[in-house]
Amino acid sequence: MPLPDTMFCAQQIHIPPELPDILKQFTKAAIRTQPADVLQWSAGYFSALSRGDPLPVKDRIEMPMATQKTDTGLTQGLLKVLHKQCSHKEYVELADLEQKWKNLCLPVEKFRALLQLDPCENKIEEIKFLALGCSMLGGSLNTAMKHLCEILTADPEGGPARIPFETFSYVYRYLSGLDWDIPASDTESYLSSLKDSVDSRKNGMIGLSDFLHSKEENLENLEKKT
Repeated sequence: MPLPDTMFCAQQIHIPPELPDILKQFTKAAIRTQPADVLQWSAGYFSALSRGDPLPVKDRIEMPMATQKTDTGLTQGLLKVLHKQCSHKEYVELADLEQKWKNLCLPVEKFRALLQLDPCENKIEEIKFLALGCSMLGGSLNTAMKHLCEILTADPEGGPARIPFETFSYVYRYLSGLDWDIPASDTESYLSSLKDSVDSRKNGMIGLSDFLHSKEENLENLEKKT
């Protein structure tokens, strides 16, 4: 014989006082992030929340990028989320990084393909992983550096996207070193020309207009010589 349904009155049901706000923040985060797999992303969200870790949440809704080399699913917003979750460590374990990648509903095979650009065993320098991600987003080295500046900058969106020149030059050397078609001498010459401009301002920062404009000038000078 089936048990009768138990009836409860409102006074008998205890709702934790923090639950409404948790659900509200979760809903807003899901709308901003637009995860491809809500259940997978939710597991990562509440796991991070319970540990007090940075949440896998975008700053804002973003449109899918049409300039990626391949259909990786990776966007600048998702890469920024990964950076926020890992930037407190100089080196990150690949297993932890892969789980965070999965929690953002990104294909694992693309994660492994990304690491093949600079194979490592158990861990990777966080800034180098960010650089590899930027290279996956960008069709050129300069485009990758543009993504890097926009992710790392403390400037408001739409601003000059300035970052320390030391960080810029470190990542530029790293990515250019992975491209056998770029001589090391060209890299050093280019960075030296940028450093002169940065040093003249005495703030040690470089923004988008500095290196994008500089690149255009270099191309113009090359055309004049030829």
